[in-house]
Amino acid sequence: MIIDAWAQHPTLRHAQDPIFASLHRWNKTEPPKEEIPLSLTIAAMDAAKIEKSLISAWQAPGRDMISNDEVASFVKKYPDRLIGVGSVDISKPMQAVREIKRCVEDLGFKAIRVLPWLSEAPPTDRRFYPIYVACCEMGVPFCTQIGHTGPLMSSEVGRPIYLDQVALDFPELVIVGGHIGYPWTQEAIAVATKHENVFIDTSAYTAKRYPEELIAFMRGHGAKKVLFGTNYPMIFPQKALEHLDRLALSDEAKELFLGGNAKRVFKI
Repeated sequence: MIIDAWAQHPTLRHAQDPIFASLHRWNKTEPPKEEIPLSLTIAAMDAAKIEKSLISAWQAPGRDMISNDEVASFVKKYPDRLIGVGSVDISKPMQAVREIKRCVEDLGFKAIRVLPWLSEAPPTDRRFYPIYVACCEMGVPFCTQIGHTGPLMSSEVGRPIYLDQVALDFPELVIVGGHIGYPWTQEAIAVATKHENVFIDTSAYTAKRYPEELIAFMRGHGAKKVLFGTNYPMIFPQKALEHLDRLALSDEAKELFLGGNAKRVFKI
């Protein structure tokens, strides 16, 4: 089983948001002019033999880029293929706590994702702490981005070392840091090694671009700590999996990376 730990089916307002101009420049693409059909996302999964994708809502301060209800509607159409990941606005803590409960209890989501750079606040900011409590109480992982930001926003808030303090304060909280933490990948590995419930996902990077220190971690004592992810549609699953053999993983490590770890972490 291959599970994509970080994907999204973008709404048109998400895909056209000016914040992603730098990504379109990198990929030499133009923002879409029409809504992307959900069938295209499923076809992209099929092409790479992805059995399940965790698709994320996007909540920026004051606006839904991809709402939780939209994600729920996507999952409803393909319940055997898509798994919902909710998002909340940390500037409204009590509303966010209630929304996390709704996401888990009513919508059946398996995790909550909040991106620090959207609020220009590190994960140690006091506004995040009610989110962590709610995730602990609801028994779902907290997912976030670690590393530099592709969009033209501050990267400092993505330093993986911030998660060290969060994990110390909330040892019960399962934390998944996406985007491998580059250029601070060694920080990410150190934090994941130190804390039982901290994990890394490889979204936004193709296998060809994984840093050597991450590959060594996956081959060794970090085999149970790294999850495959794409950040689709930025990277299509088939492209993300190219050069997978370059990693030279054992059969066991490869199975854990592609699906076993995600299955355990997200209770799939």
